[in-house]
Order: sequence, then C-alpha cells, then structure tokens
Amino acid sequence: MPDTLTAKGRATRARIIEGAAGILREQGPAATLDDILARTRASKSQLFHYFPDGKDQLLLAVARFEADRVLADQQPHLGRLDSWESWQQWRDVLVERYERQGDTCPLGALFLQVGRRRPGARAIVTELMRQWQDQLAAGMRALRSKGLVSPALDVDRAAAALLAGIQGGVSILMSTGDSTHLRAAVDTGIEHLRAATDRSRLP
Repeated sequence: MPDTLTAKGRATRARIIEGAAGILREQGPAATLDDILARTRASKSQLFHYFPDGKDQLLLAVARFEADRVLADQQPHLGRLDSWESWQQWRDVLVERYERQGDTCPLGALFLQVGRRRPGARAIVTELMRQWQDQLAAGMRALRSKGLVSPALDVDRAAAALLAGIQGGVSILMSTGDSTHLRAAVDTGIEHLRAATDRSRLP
C-alpha cells in the first residue's frame, strides 16, 4: 500500500506507525488500539484505511520501524568501521544503546503479540540480522583492505560470530539487567580482529 499512497497519505501512515511505536515502548502489551488512536490523533477509519487487517498489520509495521531503528541507532559508526577508532566508537554507542534500553526490548515485545512464527515477523528479523551482519562484514573488509587484519580472516564467519555474541549478550541483559556479558561479547569480538592483525605480521 505505501507505494500507492499520496505524499500526505504516506506522512499520515508514518505518523501512525511512529506514534504507535512510542506508546508500545511505554506501555508494552498493555497498550490498546484506543491508546494508539489517542496518541496518533487518528480515527479508527483512518487506521483501517492504512492497515486493513487491523492491529496485527499495524504491529508488523511498527516492528519494521523498530528493526530499522536498531541499525539507525548505531549510525554513523556502523557504516564506517574502517579503523580501530571507529570500531571502538561503534562499540560504545552499541553498549550505551542497550544499557539505556535496559531489560525491555520493543521489538521482542511486538513479536510476542504478533507471533514470531508468522511469515511477516520472521522476515523482519531475518532482514534485520542480514543487514546488521552485512555491515559488520563490510567493516571487517575495510580493515582488511587497509592491512589492519589478516588477509586470511574469514570475514563472513567473524561477522556472524560477533552478531551472535551481541544477541546473546542482549538476551542476558534483558533477563538480568546486567550488561557485563554484552560488553564481553563485543570486546572479545574486536580483540579477535586485533589478534588477526598481530598474527598476520608474524614472520
């Protein structure tokens, strides 16, 4: 539908999604459709015009918004991981983001409501992880092109391992409120890259 909307229609739809994201972050699953309508100043007929399948369709749109936000919150650092300094800056932004978020995950809460096994929900998570891993791998290739890591480094495998470590650390943070494991996962991943640099310089 977004491709067939006017500029005004796209703006209204985006306003509803962003407003719904805000109230769902605040209230979680307790948020009702009436709460969303009140926050976004939209009528029920407007909502069903932009989201004909109702609340589930809106929640999936909000999930896409939140998934995009995960990557946007890491920029510009995630998009320019071409030096050790930039990797450290990205690390600090990432850890701070999840520490600020604490033991709640808006994206996770949304998927609890719409069901992770729904094709739409699974596709959102799959695309988020693909884009995130691709950007980490691009950063590692940038290091490799500058001779800062070994040419033999398996970039895709290293990026997958780092992303898996981040996700594990975030899960523990949400369970315990403690970011120690997240910090350790990211730091160890970066140390692994630095170690590859050191090994490449051995005779």
